[in-house]
Amino acid sequence: MTTTTTTSGPSQAAAQTNATQPGGTQPEAAPASQVAPQVAPQVAPHVAPQADHADQAKTIVTYIAQLRAWLFLAALIVIFEAWARIAFDGTFVGSPFNWQSIAIFAVAPLLLAVGQTFVIISGGIDLSTGFIMGLAAVIAAHVTNLSGLYLPLPLAMLVGIVAAVLSATIPGLINGLLISRLRIPPFIGTLGMFGVARGTAFLLAGGTTVPVRNDYFAMLGNGRFYGVPYLVIVSAVFVLVMHYLLSQTRFGQHNYAIGANAQAARRAGIDIKGHILRLYMLSAMCAGLGGALYAARFTAGAAQAGEPLLLDSVAAVVIGGASLFGGSGSILGTIAGSLVIAVIQYGLVFVDVEPFWQFIAVGIVIIISVLIDQAQRRFSGAKQDE
Repeated sequence: MTTTTTTSGPSQAAAQTNATQPGGTQPEAAPASQVAPQVAPQVAPHVAPQADHADQAKTIVTYIAQLRAWLFLAALIVIFEAWARIAFDGTFVGSPFNWQSIAIFAVAPLLLAVGQTFVIISGGIDLSTGFIMGLAAVIAAHVTNLSGLYLPLPLAMLVGIVAAVLSATIPGLINGLLISRLRIPPFIGTLGMFGVARGTAFLLAGGTTVPVRNDYFAMLGNGRFYGVPYLVIVSAVFVLVMHYLLSQTRFGQHNYAIGANAQAARRAGIDIKGHILRLYMLSAMCAGLGGALYAARFTAGAAQAGEPLLLDSVAAVVIGGASLFGGSGSILGTIAGSLVIAVIQYGLVFVDVEPFWQFIAVGIVIIISVLIDQAQRRFSGAKQDE
């Protein structure tokens, strides 16, 4: 007969097992003194993993890349301020006139660069904006003069500005149709429109500048409101609207999506053809406003008004953090990039350096900015074309 050994305390559970060994015998229970007491498992204290140095490097490079335009701007201001104090015992930062001049210098490149920002983020480029600006300046001068014969001068000024902006949308519409419908590469399509707009502007101007005979138009270009130029106020309002359009609306989000991955954007239901059409019209409208304000500043329309500003507009976008591969960029960065170029241009004149050095300085800043962008893409794991 099988007996069951009864134990007390912690050994009771072990003694009451019903398992049998081969042969039908039950294993003997261990004495109570040999049974180890049950101990609750110890949980190791949570230790935070050490920070990965590679991740820290990526974060630092990304942070620098995002702020590179503002860092360039701060460095330039420090350099010119030190130069002014050492060479002339004066100040660069402390002069309100300097900042007004820099702001006026930045207006025209900034307006072109705002439209260029939308285009570059989408993965394209617009090479026609410089002469679209010149065409708009000539049209603004002609329409303002003709309207002044029949309308009050303030109203004639408004009619001239509206005519310049609307007329600029025509080459923008053609650019959009060529690129979105006929699938012509943006570089080729806008380069062709570059020549068309240039020739049309010179034909309308008769090969010369077109003077504007409107005092209100001249006041818009050279007047001030509590020390702030009207040109700067108008441009600031327009740029803020464009910033909202890019960062807070569906149109802006679609723009980023198309630039990041056009195929994925198409599968998501985005009308890419329609968006690109509107995109190049918007870029041309920005150039049209720039042309109208150019005519107001110089009280004359010139076909070559935006010719030297095309490179500056692209440079401002790139310096501001936009990638030429598309999918990244911002209006705030473009503002900083435009200020960098304006500070270089005005600062070199201020410290009495030959103005030709500004091309070298801007080129160096562009190269550094592109190198930073490449480093950012490399650290973030983006694919690069070798």
